[in-house]
Amino acid sequence: MKVLGIIPARYASSRFPGKPLIDLKGKSMIQRVYEGALKSSKFSTVIVATDDQRIVAAVEAFGGKVVLTNPNHPSGTDRCAEVAHHFQDIDVVVNIQGDEPLVDFRQLDTLIAAFEDEKINIATLGNHAVSLDDIQNTNRIKIVVNHQNDALYFSRSPLPNFANCSGNPLENYPYFRHIGLYAYRAQTLQELTQLKPCALEKIESLEQLRWLYYGYTIKVVETTIETPNIDVPEDLEKVLPFL
Repeated sequence: MKVLGIIPARYASSRFPGKPLIDLKGKSMIQRVYEGALKSSKFSTVIVATDDQRIVAAVEAFGGKVVLTNPNHPSGTDRCAEVAHHFQDIDVVVNIQGDEPLVDFRQLDTLIAAFEDEKINIATLGNHAVSLDDIQNTNRIKIVVNHQNDALYFSRSPLPNFANCSGNPLENYPYFRHIGLYAYRAQTLQELTQLKPCALEKIESLEQLRWLYYGYTIKVVETTIETPNIDVPEDLEKVLPFL
């Protein structure tokens, strides 16, 4: 199985402009993500997909592989699809978040291993280490799965709702939090980019709901490994001590 790792990296982040190039103890964030991904032995190739020449220059400077993509892509998934289209011999594509400088190769290996099952076309990760704050935090995405660990729904809201439960919600239900790494069969990834946005996706601002809406199955693989991401400048405090 040939696996392509793609790291989408956009310069003009609304909440943290220039985020991929911030200095994290002597290395840019994009370099730390790239080097972390390379620790996995499962990838045939790892490539940064960006919309900005400054990121291209930075990646080339540390010896990484990078592709300049269409600046008008609405999501990292679309950016990944553009790059993957040029690799006809790839079986699986992994979308590696460009804002997780502590990315752990064991998470990546676990996600890739799911595709040993030929029936799986899309997979992502979830973690049962959930706090009450996480349940109510709109930036912590909750997942409900069926008995086969296929996703039923993703939400920013407390899901399931605990209004009618007695006591601590965490003692009533095994809440599941989404870890935003995705992997796809190469052909499936191209198909996803052809789907029209749906109302569910728009109201939750979660593109994976589009895939569910159109009937795709998303396998949720459990992981106990957590790697904090950098979404806004304030997140630096929780990452820097681990570098």
